Amino acid sequence: MDRVLVAGAGAVGSVFGGLLANAGFEVTLLGRTLHMQAVARRGLRICGIWGEHRATRLDVATAPASWKSAFNVVLVTVKSYDTGTLAPLVAEWLAPRGVAISLQNGLGNLERLAAHVDPAHVLGGRVIFGAEVTEPGVVEVTVCAEPVRVGAWLATDNNAVSQAHRWAAAFRQAGIPTEPCNSIVAELWAKVFYNAALNPLGALLRWPYGALAANPETRALMDQVIAECFAVAQAERVPLPWSSAESYREHFYSRLVPPTAAHRSSMLQDLERGKRTEIDAINGEVWRRGALHGISTPLNELLTRLVRAATTPSQS
Repeated sequence: MDRVLVAGAGAVGSVFGGLLANAGFEVTLLGRTLHMQAVARRGLRICGIWGEHRATRLDVATAPASWKSAFNVVLVTVKSYDTGTLAPLVAEWLAPRGVAISLQNGLGNLERLAAHVDPAHVLGGRVIFGAEVTEPGVVEVTVCAEPVRVGAWLATDNNAVSQAHRWAAAFRQAGIPTEPCNSIVAELWAKVFYNAALNPLGALLRWPYGALAANPETRALMDQVIAECFAVAQAERVPLPWSSAESYREHFYSRLVPPTAAHRSSMLQDLERGKRTEIDAINGEVWRRGALHGISTPLNELLTRLVRAATTPSQS
């Protein structure tokens, strides 16, 4: 049976790891001490919209270790700002034919992994379900906008594409709604459209996603954020399935926001806990890439600066 390492077993990573363990995979969770200690004592409880589950056949670790053997897959679920540090370790942990699958927010994670792992062994997953660690050892799945999508970083490599289909099927077998996709880059950009519009405004205003869409002022701001993101993605020649920002916004408001209307931004949770946010990998990366293409992205710049300011203690 395949050996699976979840590198960064917080909420989303624990859901993947726990359900894969229950499906028969040999899973190791690498995560924070309190959560891992609770899992070691009484197992991992997963509750919420996908039902009640308890995973007890899990190995846990709180720091990189000398594993007894290499892993067939490493699920990378750390925050985007930790990818660069983790990537060389992932390369050491993988079996010769193993794959690394980024299940993270933002842009740039696949590139950082591919700098250390054979790019043909790098996959990406677009995740638009929400989960929270409600207490150590307990994770709740709260919302799900669409199935997870898994694809190869090198979409022209037949073996990489085959691995993407294989692991999409494994996730589906474990009870995680998942589909393979032809262009993970397009899927990750589409998630950036979603996150860039909702996460920072939800964090700064402390509003759930549905309230942001219902208010005409915040809706107008989100429309502009999406337009800026779309322009940068087009400049990067991303093969998007929408012909215009307007057509994406129709999908966004009719299909994505309603099932996640009650969701609180994970960025808000980071601010409330005094933790670093992923703003630089989302709106900040759109701003950075826009500048490289000579495209103005004033709202993405503003939201990046505001969230950074909210994260930094006042000097007054």
